[in-house]
Amino acid sequence: VTTDSGNYQARAIIIATGASAKWLGLPSEQKLQGRGVSACATCDGFFFKNKDVAVVGGGDTAMEEATFLTRYTNHVTVIHRRDTLRASKIMQDRALKNPKISFIWDTDVSEVIGEDAVTALRLKNLKTGEESVLPVQGFFLAIGHQPNTSLFKGVINMDKAGYIVPIEHTMTNIPGVFASGDVTDHRYRQAVTAAGDGCRAAIDAERWLESQGVEVDFSHEIYEQANEIR
Repeated sequence: VTTDSGNYQARAIIIATGASAKWLGLPSEQKLQGRGVSACATCDGFFFKNKDVAVVGGGDTAMEEATFLTRYTNHVTVIHRRDTLRASKIMQDRALKNPKISFIWDTDVSEVIGEDAVTALRLKNLKTGEESVLPVQGFFLAIGHQPNTSLFKGVINMDKAGYIVPIEHTMTNIPGVFASGDVTDHRYRQAVTAAGDGCRAAIDAERWLESQGVEVDFSHEIYEQANEIR
C-alpha cells in the first residue's frame, strides 16, 4: 500500500474508507456544518427537539430522514427540485400522510442563512425564478452518499454506485483484500454497524491468514499497544 507517509506491506488488507455525504456545494452550507446543517438525521435529530427543520431531497433517504425527524421536531419541510418524488410508494405515502411534514416543489436551496447557527434558507423556484426565505433552525441534506472508492476502480468489484461488493462474507474479489463499513453499506450508514462490520472483516482476515499458513497473534499486539498507552 502506497501512502503519503510511505509504503506499507501486508499479507491482508481491510478497506474501510467509508462514504461521504453529497453536499449542495454552497459556501454557507459548509460554514454552518455542525451548527444546524447536517447530513444525518439519526445522528443529530435529537438536537432539534421542538424546532422547525428542512430536508432537501426526493428519494427514499429524504423521506426516511423527514419521517424520522418528526419524532423530535416541531415541523419538517421537504424541499425538492422536481414536482414528483423519486422515493418508493410506501416511503412517499408515509411522508405525504404525516401531518408534521410539508413539501415545497420545483425548488432549490440557494443559501443557508445564519451567522453562528442556521436561521433560515433562501429558496429559488426553478420554474418561476421567484426567491423566498424559509425560517428554520435545522437543515438536513438527504441527496445521497458517495463511497470513497475511486482509488479501487478497475481493481475491486463494485456496484453501479461505487460501493464495494464482497464476494464471500467481507472478502472482495481479490483474495486477502477485505472491505467493511460504509464503503460496502448504502443502507444503514451508522457507526455501530460499521464497527460491527469492521470486527467481521478482522475475523475474516485473521482466518484467511491462518488458512495461508500465516501465524496470527493480534491479542499480543493489542496488549503491547495498551501498555504503551498506559
